[in-house]
Amino acid sequence: MNQNNLFFRARWRLAIWYSGVMGIILCLAGAGAYQMMVHAHWQGLQDEIEAVAGTLHDALEPMLQQPDQMNPYVQNVLPNLCLVSEPCDNSPQNQSERHILGVTQTNDYYIHFRDRNYQTIATVGNLPEAEVNRGVIWQILRDPQGRNYYQFSLLLKNSAGLPWGYMQIGRSMADYDRHLSESRLALLLGLPIGFVAIAIASWYLAKIAMQPVYTSYQQIQQFTTDVAHELRTPLAAIQATVESSLAMDVLPETDSRNVLNVIERQNSRLSQLVGDLLLLSRLDIETNSPNLSHCCLNDILSDLVEELAPLALASDIILNLDLKTETRIFVMGNESQLYRLFSNLIANAIQYSNLNGTVSISLTLQDRDAIAQIRDTGIGIAEQDLPHIFDRFYRVNSDRSRATGGSGLGLAIAKAIANRHRGNIQVTSELGKGSKFIVSFKSI
Repeated sequence: MNQNNLFFRARWRLAIWYSGVMGIILCLAGAGAYQMMVHAHWQGLQDEIEAVAGTLHDALEPMLQQPDQMNPYVQNVLPNLCLVSEPCDNSPQNQSERHILGVTQTNDYYIHFRDRNYQTIATVGNLPEAEVNRGVIWQILRDPQGRNYYQFSLLLKNSAGLPWGYMQIGRSMADYDRHLSESRLALLLGLPIGFVAIAIASWYLAKIAMQPVYTSYQQIQQFTTDVAHELRTPLAAIQATVESSLAMDVLPETDSRNVLNVIERQNSRLSQLVGDLLLLSRLDIETNSPNLSHCCLNDILSDLVEELAPLALASDIILNLDLKTETRIFVMGNESQLYRLFSNLIANAIQYSNLNGTVSISLTLQDRDAIAQIRDTGIGIAEQDLPHIFDRFYRVNSDRSRATGGSGLGLAIAKAIANRHRGNIQVTSELGKGSKFIVSFKSI
């Protein structure tokens, strides 16, 4: 395929289209997966902060008394609480002796308590040095070092249900940003590798996709060459005969008749070849079933044996018909096409049988399958040729068909007719001992 420029370019174009479409799909899938992962992590981060804030809210509100003032009992829940008006003592010894809320002991979280005027009352953890927008529930803060924090603000009420102040709880987004950064890096590295894999796969997929087309193209090329070759021989004979006749000043009547006989013989050969090609073409392009009727195989084979008996007699061939059942066997089919099928097989067996040979034809019924066998005692077919004998213009011996006037289409026509009738043809052969063709159809 690569040696043919037309198919090589078509393969390249097909591979590029495959790669482009699959690459776009891969990019969209990667972007979609990344967005889903971002959303999932973002939602998980929000849920985590809301859970911590809810726990603190439920634990602290009963302890709050005076608005804008921190109750000393709050330090029992938050031992690392630092009041603005007092020095902080966050030594490990003091913290180990008191009950603490574990999440606030990590470096990831901080808590900022503000009064109703948004002034700082107390803090827990390391607050980022960033500007906070008043009245915003969720916001992202960035400190001068470029670290991001996600902060949640809510209003606290005292034990009497009056507004006490605000609590802002924030969490570092370092692990979140690191995870997203690693994911982006994996995508950036994975996409080129994926593109390379897609390109390689597309090249081979394009070859697989183009192979049936290329095979058909080769068959068409071979078919065209064979047709031209078959047409050239009779045309060349006619041309040579006509030229030799025109070169003579006077053409005797006997020579004229010989010239006309040659032209008539070659014209018949051309007509037969064109008729066979038209039949094959019609069998190939017909999509509907042929004009079907009840066809009796007993009658078809009997008529053919009677019709071809003179041909067998002229070749010193014994032609036998053995109907192994007295029951008339019918199949659904086109009678003229079935007649042509068996005519080709029987004539082929007669032509290629040895002198004083035998051609045996039998018909039997097995499990509702009508089976006809045509056996000859001819020269046989080599094993390497058996897979190709139904190919158009294929000849086991290129000289045989010329000697008998054949064009190499008889078996191809028989196979095409059998396929059109949903039948099957099988062949077994042995060199020097003859061949056996088995044709089977569903009986009715």
